[in-house]
Parts: sequence; structure tokens; C-alpha cells
Amino acid sequence: MSDIYESFRNLWIWNYLGERVAWYYKVSVNDATAKYLIAKRTPVSLKGPSEYNVEEGLKIYEKYTNEFLKIRREVENGEDLGRLEIPSYSLLDMAKDLVWKMVRKCTFCRWRCKVDRVEGRKLGTCMLDITSRVSSFFHHLGEELLFRGTHGSGTVFFTSCNMRCLFCQNADISKDRLNGIPVTPRQLAQISYVLRMEGVHNINWVGGEPTPHIHNIVTSIWHLAYEGFKLKPSKDDLDYLFKVKHDFFVYPMDKRFADYRAEFNVPMLFNTNTFLSRESLIILRPLIDIWLPDFKYGPGNCSTRLSRTPSYWDTVIENLKLLYEWGENIVIRHLILPNHIKCCSQPIIEWISKNAPDIPVNLMDQYRPEYEADPYSPIFNKDAYDITRRPSEKELIEVWRYAEEKGLIFKEITFEKKDFMFPKS
Repeated sequence: MSDIYESFRNLWIWNYLGERVAWYYKVSVNDATAKYLIAKRTPVSLKGPSEYNVEEGLKIYEKYTNEFLKIRREVENGEDLGRLEIPSYSLLDMAKDLVWKMVRKCTFCRWRCKVDRVEGRKLGTCMLDITSRVSSFFHHLGEELLFRGTHGSGTVFFTSCNMRCLFCQNADISKDRLNGIPVTPRQLAQISYVLRMEGVHNINWVGGEPTPHIHNIVTSIWHLAYEGFKLKPSKDDLDYLFKVKHDFFVYPMDKRFADYRAEFNVPMLFNTNTFLSRESLIILRPLIDIWLPDFKYGPGNCSTRLSRTPSYWDTVIENLKLLYEWGENIVIRHLILPNHIKCCSQPIIEWISKNAPDIPVNLMDQYRPEYEADPYSPIFNKDAYDITRRPSEKELIEVWRYAEEKGLIFKEITFEKKDFMFPKS
């Protein structure tokens, strides 16, 4: 039987960046188990959530994450995952229980609104109760080659956001919290099931912003781990979920895409604006296989003026430092804004070069003035006065040259669609 991932394995990008995202790559092609299947086998010496509050629980969770890391190393060194017992209460069980405690006094993101989203009488910055809505899901063929591969990135677009970017290019979903369809955690797991069985290389949690939906994301991962192939949707399930499936093609399902030693396997990608809390990072560490954080602004006031988000720089560098110290697989995105080279792009490049020099970076050139940054729109906001055009060729080259001077690993990702830069062989 030919390798179902042969074309993905043969992509030119792995010759350049494969070692830097080695864990993600192995899980993508089912040469390794996704983290959640290891978390499922990491025992926690507790009977359940009644034995801890959030603060105590996070400390206990971090302690047992160290046990998870030991088991992960054993699995990487050849230990048979199937021989490891599934405990009565696992780290994955605890992750699910903790997020539902946290959402009662929500601190998923840096705003730390501490509203009770279960009760739902008062809403925080994201304007959400506990219900998650999916605007669309599909095989995303426009992501970086590492993620889109040959069958696409299994992208799940949530509504709402915890930032207020004047130039938001997904304003239809980030500003409209009632877009799309409401989904339960199990239905989210069924979405992941469908996408992986159709051949996607990852489940790409995005939005809007996925951070306000962490309680449902974690619970959906729990369903994937414990129900696996039994999640196969019924016709009624598919009729409902396919209302927001936005693929142009019909992808045949094949169990081999998801099969790791008879368990359902798919890498988790967290595609975030990076304005999440330390607590959320702690919860997600044993569940997310690769991180795709945005790094939008430098240390000045640009984040406050353009995204109504103070403390952005401090939050992002704290989060990136932590992910880097943990040795996580990471790809950083930076969208180049016009007139923001010296205040944003250059400080970001300099910080990465000093603090995370071996992390691949996509220095993106696709900014366009949309939403409140569009000078021809009736909702144009004067605070967006300096980003009413695309970045010039001169600005782009200035950023790329600065990144080259600082030794960033960016060309393979930033220019991978430009044939004159890298041959596809």
C-alpha cells in the first residue's frame, strides 16, 4: 500500500524547516501521536474537579504536565502508546474540568474580565457567553505551505474576538458574534473528525479569535480522544454542520488519514492574536501541537490606537517567551502595516532575533485597508489615518532586508509562493 502522505512528505519546505517543526510534522503524517492522546494517558492522582479550585487546579495541572512531558519523551523514544494504561482521571480530564471552572470567572485572555459566562448575565470583552458559534470550516488552501500541504489546513473559524482592530479583514465574523451556527463541543469534535478523515494536515483553531472558545475547544479535544472514530456524524449531524462547510470540492474520506495505531490522530494548531492569558497557555500546553501566534505591534501606542488593546507588546513577548522556553513548535506571523516599519516591524524583528532566533517567521505583505481603515467606507475611523493604503514595495523591502540583517528565518515562508525565490522541488 502506497504512503497516503507521500506527496505531503515530499514537499520541498521540509528540507528547509522540517527540523524546526519536527513534532508537528510527525503527527501530521501519523508517525507520532498527537499530544492529546498522551494527555489522555497521563494519570492525575485526584478523583475529579471537586477536589480543587482554579488556582489550586492550575498548580496541580502544571505539576502533572511535567509527568506528561516524561511520558511524551518515552513515546518519542519508542514506548508503545497502546501499552500505556488509560487512568481513571487523566490530565486531559483535568484540562476539560479546569476550563469549565475558569469560564465561571473568565480569565482566558489578558483582559481577565472575570465574568461568569455560564450565567451569561454580564458579558466581557469578547461579548460571549459559553456558546461557541462556527462561521465556517473547510480545507484552507491559502495558509503557509507547512499547514496547507497538499490537502489543506482544517480551519475552524469562530466568531467574535478579544481585540478591536480597526483594519480587521475578518470583521464579518470577529465583529458579529452571532454569525454562523452554534455548536456543542461534541459537534466541534465531529467537525475535526470530518476534516481529518478528508485528509487535512491539522485542525486550525482560528477566528475571530479562538481564545474565548478555549472551554469548548478543550472539551472537543476530549471527545476526540475518548470517542475517536465513534464520532462519525449521522446524516442529521452532517446536514446541520455542512451549513457552514465552505469547501469547493468534495473530499472522499479515508480512515488512514487519521489512524495512529487504531486511535484517531490529528495535530492541533492554535492560530491566535497572542493576547491570551498565562493560565490559558498552561492549559493548552499538553494539547496543542503547533502554535501560530500573531505579533502585530511594537512597544508604543499603536496597539491602543489601532486595536483598542493596551498592554499588547508586554503580553505577546511574555507569551512567546514562555512558548519558546517550553520548546514548542512555533511559527510567528507579522503583518507589515504601512507607516509602521520603525515603530512596529523593526522592534518585532529585533525582539525575535534576540529572544527566539530559530523560530520561522512569516513577514506578510498582504495588508489592505478594510473595515474602519477603508477611507472610502462610511464607517472609516480617523484613528486609522496612517494605514489607509497598502504597504509600498519600498516599505516591504525595507522590512525584509532588516529581517535578513538580523538573521531571521523568514524567506522560506514569506516567499514560498514566489517561484523566483524557491524552486518547488
